[in-house]
Amino acid sequence: MTGLRQETDPDRAGLDGKALERLDRHFAQEVDAGRLPGFLVAVARGGRVAHLTTYGHRDIAAGLPVTADTLWRIYSMTKPVTAVAVLMLAEEGRLSLDDPVAAYLPAFAEPRVYAGGSAPDVTTRPAAGPVLIRHLMTHTAGLTFGFYHAHPVDALYRAAGLESSVPPGADLAETVDLYASLPLQFEPGTQWNYSVASNVLGRLVEVVSGRPLDEFFAERIFRPLGMADAGFQVTGEQAGRLAELYGEQDGGGIAPVAGLPLQGRPRFLSGSGGLVASAHDVHRFTELLRRRGELDGTRLLSAATVDLMTRNHLPGGADLRSFGSRPAHDEPGNDGVGFGLGVSVVTDPARTQVPSAPGTYGWSGVATTTFWVDPGRELTVQFMTQVRPRSSHTVFRDLKRLVHEAVTD
Repeated sequence: MTGLRQETDPDRAGLDGKALERLDRHFAQEVDAGRLPGFLVAVARGGRVAHLTTYGHRDIAAGLPVTADTLWRIYSMTKPVTAVAVLMLAEEGRLSLDDPVAAYLPAFAEPRVYAGGSAPDVTTRPAAGPVLIRHLMTHTAGLTFGFYHAHPVDALYRAAGLESSVPPGADLAETVDLYASLPLQFEPGTQWNYSVASNVLGRLVEVVSGRPLDEFFAERIFRPLGMADAGFQVTGEQAGRLAELYGEQDGGGIAPVAGLPLQGRPRFLSGSGGLVASAHDVHRFTELLRRRGELDGTRLLSAATVDLMTRNHLPGGADLRSFGSRPAHDEPGNDGVGFGLGVSVVTDPARTQVPSAPGTYGWSGVATTTFWVDPGRELTVQFMTQVRPRSSHTVFRDLKRLVHEAVTD
C-alpha cells in the first residue's frame, strides 16, 4: 500500500497557489452540491507532485473519506496500459504493428464489412484488406460498441449480447471470437470509432506472451514500476480502500450503482476497462510516459517507442471529429484532438474547447477519472472520482481550464 504525497511547493514548480485553491474550491462545490461523492486531484511538474487534494467521501453511506491511498475503478484508463503491453512485445520482435491480427487470432482471418440494411437484415462484403494491429491501437479497425445506438452494426453487437462489451459469463478469448464473427462497421483504417479494440489487444497480449493478461500486467508493468495496488481485482486488505461507484440520477444527484466485480479474479480480463488503481499507481504510469519509457532506472519502452505512441496517427493530421465515425464522434470536444497508440493527442490547441498545449496526451474513464501529460511543460495531471454520468458533463473541461490557469511558466 502506497499513498501519493505532495513533494514540493506549487511556487517552486511554477504553479500559482491561488489558482490551485480556486480549482479545489470549484470541485469541492460539486461535492457539496451532491454532484460528486468526493475527489482526488494531483498536479506534478518534473515528476514531483506539487499539488494534491482529497475532498469528500469514497463511500458516502459509510462516511469514509477520500484519502491519498483510495482505490479507483479507472475503466478506460486501462487502454493506455494495454497499449504499452503491446508495444513492449513489439520492441521484443514478437509482433509488428503492421501484422494482420489474424496471424495471432485466426477468427479475424476473413473480415466482412457492413454494406447496407438494418439489423438484423444487413448485407456485408469481404473487407478490402486485413485488420492490422495498428488499426486496433488507433481505433480504426471498424469495431464498435453496442451501446452507441448509432449504426446497424451497433445493433448487431447488442443482439449478440454485447451491450456492455462482454456476454454474461464469457472470458476474454470467447468474447474476442464473438467480436470477430460480427461485421466491421467500415473498411479498416478509413475512420476512427472508439470501440472494443483494446479488448482484442488484451487477448493478443495473452496469445503472443503465453501469459494471462493480469499476470503479464503484474509481472511486466506493475511490479517493475512499483504500482503496488493496480490490478484486475482487490484483495481483502484493499477492499476497505475501494471507492463506491455512483451514477447520476434523472432527477439530479447521485446514487450507488453496480461496478466492476473486483472481489476475486474476474473471468473476463478487460484490456479496455478492467483495472483498479490508486493515485500513486496512476502517477507512476504517467511518469513512465512523460519520461519516455523509463522511471527510476527501470525502462519498459524506448524513448522512440513512446514518441511513436504519443503522436497523432490519424491520416493527414485529421482529428477525432473529422475522421470519426459519425454521429457518435461528431462533437466539438473532438476538434483539434487526434489519436496516437492508445491515447488522445492534442494536435491543434486553437481548435480545442479548452486551453491545451500541443502534444498533450492522455485518456479518461467512464467513472469520471482522467489523466494527461503535457510533455512540453513537464506536467502531469490526474483527477479521480467515481461517478458514471448519464450525459456529457463539464468536469474534464473545467479541470483543464483551471489547471491551465495555474501554470505560471
